Amino acid sequence: MSDEEHHFDNKADAGASKTYPQQAGTIRKNAYIVIKQRPCKVVEVSTSKTGKHGHAKCHFVGIDIFTGKKLEDIVPSSHNCDVPEVTRTDYQLIDISEDGFVSLLTENGDTKDDLRLPTDDQLNAQISSGFHDGKDLVVTVMSALGEEQICALKDIGPK
Repeated sequence: MSDEEHHFDNKADAGASKTYPQQAGTIRKNAYIVIKQRPCKVVEVSTSKTGKHGHAKCHFVGIDIFTGKKLEDIVPSSHNCDVPEVTRTDYQLIDISEDGFVSLLTENGDTKDDLRLPTDDQLNAQISSGFHDGKDLVVTVMSALGEEQICALKDIGPK
């Protein structure tokens, strides 16, 4: 064994995958699925019967959880689909910069400054007006497949 210290410059996560496999036949409405490399919420599932020599097929219609676009996919029901790890985290809003970035307070007291205001105009207006009115706001950030976006807002009272 060597007594010298090793220094690693690159930081990596624990190697946890951003998706996990699930059989297509077991995925139901309101679940999450990856369609065309995008995380989607399933809004419609239909299953076709098996043909003479074929598999039953599942037809998924999903809405991209970040862009709101409708995506479709057809997969044999016995095959596996990728299901994204979707997490929601609450942060307290500290500041909104002129270029549209928000400054958020994490649970351990650090700041998170790499998120923009949401693309949803209604939510964007609610956050901006609530912040300028001096309210204490908590935003919910949804993350999946390495992407993050503000998806909800809670008002916890005046500052």
